[in-house]
Order: sequence, then C-alpha cells, then structure tokens
Amino acid sequence: MKVKAELKKVRPESSKRINMLLNNEVTYMKERYYSAETAAQLLGISKQTLIRYENKRLFPAARRNALNGWREYTEDDIKKLRALMGRTR
Repeated sequence: MKVKAELKKVRPESSKRINMLLNNEVTYMKERYYSAETAAQLLGISKQTLIRYENKRLFPAARRNALNGWREYTEDDIKKLRALMGRTR
C-alpha cells in the first residue's frame, strides 16, 4: 500500500486510474489454472483420455502456458468440458 500512497503524492488526479489498473491485474492473477492431470481428475477421466479427446477435436484446444507450453484449464473450461461429456457434477 506504500506504493499507492506515493502515487497519490506524485499524481493525485491519476490515482483512480492506477487503482483500477492494479485491481484488474489482481483479478487476472486470481484466476486459477489447472494442469491437464488435475483437470482430468476433476472430469473423472485419465489425462491421456483428455489429451486424446483434444487431439480428436472432441474437446476444444486448451490454453497453453507461455513459459513451458503445458495445457492449462480454468474453472469455466472444466464446466464446459463437463457439459460436453454430459456430466453435471
């Protein structure tokens, strides 16, 4: 919070905009990503089946991590995949 106080001293008129930007970044960072292994466990299938369904285009392509290229799934992705599988839980 020391940074916000210093920013207000420098530019009080732009502090609202900076706060908004900081809040957006925090919201983005709060998004939880699951690995293919964890997503498969949540779906009740094996990791290999999850990847196979993606390769056969039964499931949409997963988001890839920019650093290591691993698949990443969000809560929304898992809900969509459950709906495609016909599972509600």
